Amino acid sequence: MALSNEQKTKMWSMLNQTRGQIGLTAYKDYIFGILFYKYLSEKGTQWLAKATRGKTWESIYSQDSQKAMDYMKKNLGYAIQPGDFFHDWKKAIDEDRFNISLMSDTFGHFNQQIAFEAKADFEGIFDGMRFDSADLGSNAQARSSVMISMIELLSTPEFDLTGDNDTVSDIYEYLVAQFATVLASDMGQYYTPKEISEVMARILTHGHEEKENFSIYDPTVGSASLLLKTASYMKNSSKRGMIKYFGQERDATPYRLDRMNLMMHGVEYNDININHGDTLESDWPDGIVDGKDSPRMFNAVMANPPYSAHWNNKEREDDPRWREYGIAPKTKADYSFLLHCLYHLDGSGRMAIILPHGVLFRGAAEGRIRKTLIEKHQIEAVIGFPDKLFLNTSIPVCVLILKKHRTKSDILFVNASKDFEKMKSQNQLRPEDVQKIVKTVINREEIDKYSYLASLDEIKENDYNLNIPRYVDTFEEEEPIDMVAVADQLLEVEEQINSSSNELMRMLQDLVSTTPQGQTELEQAREKMAKIWRNEKGIDPNEK
Repeated sequence: MALSNEQKTKMWSMLNQTRGQIGLTAYKDYIFGILFYKYLSEKGTQWLAKATRGKTWESIYSQDSQKAMDYMKKNLGYAIQPGDFFHDWKKAIDEDRFNISLMSDTFGHFNQQIAFEAKADFEGIFDGMRFDSADLGSNAQARSSVMISMIELLSTPEFDLTGDNDTVSDIYEYLVAQFATVLASDMGQYYTPKEISEVMARILTHGHEEKENFSIYDPTVGSASLLLKTASYMKNSSKRGMIKYFGQERDATPYRLDRMNLMMHGVEYNDININHGDTLESDWPDGIVDGKDSPRMFNAVMANPPYSAHWNNKEREDDPRWREYGIAPKTKADYSFLLHCLYHLDGSGRMAIILPHGVLFRGAAEGRIRKTLIEKHQIEAVIGFPDKLFLNTSIPVCVLILKKHRTKSDILFVNASKDFEKMKSQNQLRPEDVQKIVKTVINREEIDKYSYLASLDEIKENDYNLNIPRYVDTFEEEEPIDMVAVADQLLEVEEQINSSSNELMRMLQDLVSTTPQGQTELEQAREKMAKIWRNEKGIDPNEK
């Protein structure tokens, strides 16, 4: 069941009440880490309730600790020894025996009890929490106080994780979005508006919804929201092993965040393959092996890369990702990311990438890359979105839909920039806006002033420029002005002015001052008003 607005408001309010002791960026790292550990603890507790068959975990552990931990690791990918569960921290707080070392010891034990096959998914996932950090306080007591406030907060009913995966994921997703809102320059760069994610996901999975084996890849994975949204439209996403999640992330914080996010959405660790690395500098690890190019291919690829990022474009000509197209300029890596995605796309798959509109019309090296993509018939659709959809930028973006092997050469242009709901500081796509975009792209529909199917010849005539206004005419003729009605309105106004002027003159004539000086001033005012009145009537001002 989705969280109610009341629940969301209360959760965020409670978070704000507890975060006054440390900066928001640091607070985010700790609160997500503790929340995720609580999730793992609850998952472990539920598994133990079934696996121990009435015995206590403590008694089983005391008989053969290594065998007990190995069994838990085999099933969950990790193991938690007695006394290290989240509820043990809360119990220690209630009994006034909590100290910061309880948490540092717990995570030390956890890191030693990760299954070998789960190392890539769990290793380093709690590294963002430093329990000796000055961010938490100047001494152990102050740091313990901060941790106690977080543990008690996450122990409230609002943060109950014992329900189904939908509840857990809703809580996590809501917090990710809220932190992205207030940390737009930080986390916001990794968070894609859910409406754009939905457009991309529905287009990418169209016709593949019932596939039993499907691989999805995001080379700038961030919080993994695009992966999760895409998978949500696959009917077998809840079945272990059916959907394989691949991603790559350069920055350490979102690299930790994306793995947490995937697992808290119920994705099993053995279905997750997230690599920590710079996508442009280091291709997917199993690309070139022993001098032979054997790239990993994926059924669907999606990305929201950093816009117009700088990158090292020297000596890239032999890289198989860009060799056929050319090298993007060092100050604008947009096409580098696009070509990387295309390179790893399966022959029958589809990709979607969010980019600034500049990629549609910029010349030089980008123009040559764009021309090659067009001539290879690989661009399927160009979708233009409204501005102010993103948290950290007001610029409008576009989504390019590509396929590796298309027989048709036409390109569908969709101008969706006019359809949205205006919020306080942002714009937002409505459900009907999302539906219209998806339907138009899937059916390749032409809609007046909204979409247009351009032939290759038309695109060539435009010098391979893909700027949407060149193809979708949104000009609306203004309704003709009714000059008779305007004249009638002017006459009516004129009559009202005349009536008011006459009334004012009558009132002035009736006025009498009680003093000689006042009477003199009144006569002067009458004379001046009379001149104004005569001018309005077209009477000679000197005429008495």
